Amino acid sequence: MSQRKERKQQWMTLKRLLAYLKGERKRLSFAVLCLILASGAELTGPILIKHVLDEYVTKQRFPTNTLMMLGMAYVSLLIVAAIFHYVQLVLFQTTAMHVIQTMRNDLFAKVQKLSLRFYDLTPVGSLVSRITNDTEAIKDLYMTVLSTFVQNIVFLTGIFIAMFSLNVTLGLFCLSLLPLIGLIMMNYRKYSSQSFLHMREKLSALNAKLHESIQGMMIVQAFRQQKRVRQEFQTINEAHHAAWMKNMKWNGLLLRPAVDLVYVFSIMLILSYFGTQSFTNTVEVGVIYAFVAYIDRFFEPVNMMMSRLATVQQAIVAGERVFALSDEKEEEVENRTTHPSPVIASGEIQFDNVSFSYDGERDVLKNISFTAKAGQMVALVGHTGSGKSSISNVLMRFYPYHSGEVRLDGELLEQFSEQELRSNIGLVLQDSFLFSGDVAHNVRFFSNASMARVEEVCQFVQVSRFIEKLPEGYHHPVAERGSRFSSGERQLLSFARTMIREPRILILDEATATIDTQTEEALQRALQVMRQGRTTLAIAHRLSTIQAADLILVLHQGVIIERGTHEELLALGGQYYRMFSLQQGIMEKIQLNSD
Repeated sequence: MSQRKERKQQWMTLKRLLAYLKGERKRLSFAVLCLILASGAELTGPILIKHVLDEYVTKQRFPTNTLMMLGMAYVSLLIVAAIFHYVQLVLFQTTAMHVIQTMRNDLFAKVQKLSLRFYDLTPVGSLVSRITNDTEAIKDLYMTVLSTFVQNIVFLTGIFIAMFSLNVTLGLFCLSLLPLIGLIMMNYRKYSSQSFLHMREKLSALNAKLHESIQGMMIVQAFRQQKRVRQEFQTINEAHHAAWMKNMKWNGLLLRPAVDLVYVFSIMLILSYFGTQSFTNTVEVGVIYAFVAYIDRFFEPVNMMMSRLATVQQAIVAGERVFALSDEKEEEVENRTTHPSPVIASGEIQFDNVSFSYDGERDVLKNISFTAKAGQMVALVGHTGSGKSSISNVLMRFYPYHSGEVRLDGELLEQFSEQELRSNIGLVLQDSFLFSGDVAHNVRFFSNASMARVEEVCQFVQVSRFIEKLPEGYHHPVAERGSRFSSGERQLLSFARTMIREPRILILDEATATIDTQTEEALQRALQVMRQGRTTLAIAHRLSTIQAADLILVLHQGVIIERGTHEELLALGGQYYRMFSLQQGIMEKIQLNSD
């Protein structure tokens, strides 16, 4: 990207960040008013002292009452400035917190809409970094930078007015310093932007590696890969450190030192000017004091703004990353029609020559056609990667298919609203996910079901006995991902969570694969009841669990190669027969070994 395009993009990002302040206009206006009043009180102080020096000290006049009044006025100005500075600080920080709260809510709402394809390609740690770390960096823009720049611009304006009122020549001299200071700012922004971007990217990579390592800690320790993972983390951390150090060098060169150098030369020139003037004209001590004080106060806000440039640059880079996420177009497939959504009544499923690809290049489903009539159980079997789970992904509209048609009760899948589709299709995965909270919370899953309904569903799927044995029953706390429960217990709870919504269609994606034999027997009895009046799509490796299916589809490399009932497929003597015979042989060997 050229430097011109980069600068344009940064300005656009800054505009978008400032656009979040539109809803805070009243609070900001009052904050700016407080800044102006505080700055005015501070700037009046040197003029008051200049008056005391020239009118009283140099003339050896010390009227007690007058000097006390002037002293009280000066102290009052300091108190007023302190009060208004406090108020503006609170107002600016309140504004910042409101803006960041809104931004984080917007980002979280956005990630809820993103398609599963996006999550397939984006590390979770990177998303967490954008919503937390990057927004935290942006918060400083509103909390400290905005108030600093507004305050100091107001302050500088007042300083120039005061300088020109004292001496026009020196006022013009100080005004000529602004282009030089602007040049320093431009160079800093130019050279620091890349290092800030690199630094934020490495911080995101750090979070991604940390998240991945913690989530996979069992595998890391089981294979004794702690050293390798630690080295990978150290490599990323060193790159992050190097980016920080490079940025610190620019800070050390172009921020305070460069401005301090300009300040020293300015003081030297001003004192030289007054020294030269003293040879021919009388120079008032108060004027010298006031001018030196204003010069000092001129560079104080300049230094403050320069010191905030690093925060501005971080906020812009963080804003680019945040807006890249908020502008992401890879959203989940939604109902695009303007017509009212049809209603799923019976739950009949039709796939007609459906083809689908995750990457747009290689089809994982090729001309899939079948019909699951209302109330029927259709089983999908095949080796890993044959396309079984992809059929359920298409039916749930997690991913869009690119050819063919999918219909529910005769209506195209695209016609249904997300609410109608997801509330009438129950999905149970092999790896059941439980949320932090308690047992009842996970069964309800943010619904308004009563405790009586929760208990009824848990009895229905035969999980109530397990729950009643817990110390706190239905209010027993659930750790993250349900790590304190066995896989079978987690799966039973996920069944209860699915059935509480009474779906018309039930998708079981290897739902019994992680459950022991005793639990599976209880669950199979519950499934017999659950399937009544519902269309069931069962994906299974263990063929013993789907023998009663009305239709079994055998997939191989995305193609249906066999279809029929259990008996029909065994009589066919094809792929299903070989898979079933192999599993039966393995089971017989296990039984012989156990005997």
